[in-house]
Amino acid sequence: MHIKNKFFVNGEWVTPHATATIDVFNPATDEALGVIPDADAADVNRAVVAARDAQAAWSATLPAVRADFIERICAGLKARTEELTDLIAADIGMPRKMGRRMQVGLPIQILEVCARHAREFSFEERVGNSLVLREPVGVAACITPWNYPLFQIATKLGPALATGCAVVWKPSEVAPLAAFVLADIIQEAGLPPGVFNLITGYGPTAGEALVTHPDVNLISMTGSTRAGARIGALAAERMKRVTLELGGKSAAVVLDDADLEAAVRATVNSCFLNSGQTCLALTRLIVPEARYAEAAKIATEVAARFTVGDPMGDTAKLGPLVSTAQRDLVVGLIRQGIEVGAELLCGGPDRPQGLERGCYVQPTIFGRVAPDSVIAQEEIFGPVLCIITCRDEEEAIAIANGTAYGLSGAVWSSDVARAQKVARRLQTGQVEINGGAFNIEAPFGGYKQSGLGREMGRYGIEEFLQYKSLQLPA
Repeated sequence: MHIKNKFFVNGEWVTPHATATIDVFNPATDEALGVIPDADAADVNRAVVAARDAQAAWSATLPAVRADFIERICAGLKARTEELTDLIAADIGMPRKMGRRMQVGLPIQILEVCARHAREFSFEERVGNSLVLREPVGVAACITPWNYPLFQIATKLGPALATGCAVVWKPSEVAPLAAFVLADIIQEAGLPPGVFNLITGYGPTAGEALVTHPDVNLISMTGSTRAGARIGALAAERMKRVTLELGGKSAAVVLDDADLEAAVRATVNSCFLNSGQTCLALTRLIVPEARYAEAAKIATEVAARFTVGDPMGDTAKLGPLVSTAQRDLVVGLIRQGIEVGAELLCGGPDRPQGLERGCYVQPTIFGRVAPDSVIAQEEIFGPVLCIITCRDEEEAIAIANGTAYGLSGAVWSSDVARAQKVARRLQTGQVEINGGAFNIEAPFGGYKQSGLGREMGRYGIEEFLQYKSLQLPA
């Protein structure tokens, strides 16, 4: 059992004002995994005041020095990679082999990029008779979800530290344990007191107290569109800066001249990543009607290779969903898909064979899904793929754009120029062309209800900066 009974505030571990606690469960076994504190408004205030008091000195620290601190944090993460891999596997259920690379390795890479940008970024420039300064916005409230605990904070903490913003972090209460290890690492790295602060608690209480605190200048949040809308409304009332990375229902558009096997294989792999609990997952596969039967056959063959099982072992490709509530939600949507007549190609609502406990769901593929059906419109956040047919390229584009979301997407064609032409018409923040790799230097964020602002690379750095013009005499 991981018993966490303190918050990290002002450079030290402190006893919470609140006495309430939150239980943390292992989704693979349904057993208790740990206990964390449930912050109240007094706890939030103490953390924000610590950040506010540290802000001036931290913003005045040379960028190269800030970069040194980020690199020390990276070194600490590297040293504790195996511990973090095991902890996150137990906390959210991602198999260890993939978790080592994505849940620990990728956050380290993101922080390393932020350290480099801190050294290279131009924080001021001359424009005519003006000296244009880029200054830190101030105290940043960082609110992150459970699906990628370290990745999501790296995309916020790295830019905040690089630009000179002090941070108060509230991770998801569902999978919070890695946050306490990161706080340990930050303490060992010697970051000045108050520059980084950690509290835990529920969104409607601790989260809202953090968002509405008068000394918080910026909110950077990743999570559901519903939560993002609430945070955006609260922030707007107080004229606070916000960056919101929210939900998705991303489509892979397969044109009639595409390498169908490569396209379908890549889409299934994307959809099932982290048991489908990935915001940019490609969860809709749009294929020409004439190629549907072939696409369905390939998809089910690929899905059959996704063995479901214990994330602590080395054989399972899919672990459990993060919680009983999430499993029930996904199973309910699978049942709804069956009820409205979508063709169930594989999987379904029943438990995977041999797994009588834990939050497991079968990898599921629906065929001939109606574009306006619930399973084609709502973010399921589980291992569920919808195959949708189209008559031609124009209809494929219309279907891809026909949701409230716009976070990611893909286009497949043997003609790269044609694929790029289609990609330019997709209303989404990023598009993979023929399997193009995710790039942590490129901007990441959404159109429509998938969010506001951008993360990654220098684009993420800029979200934590505000401009000032010094008008100089001629």
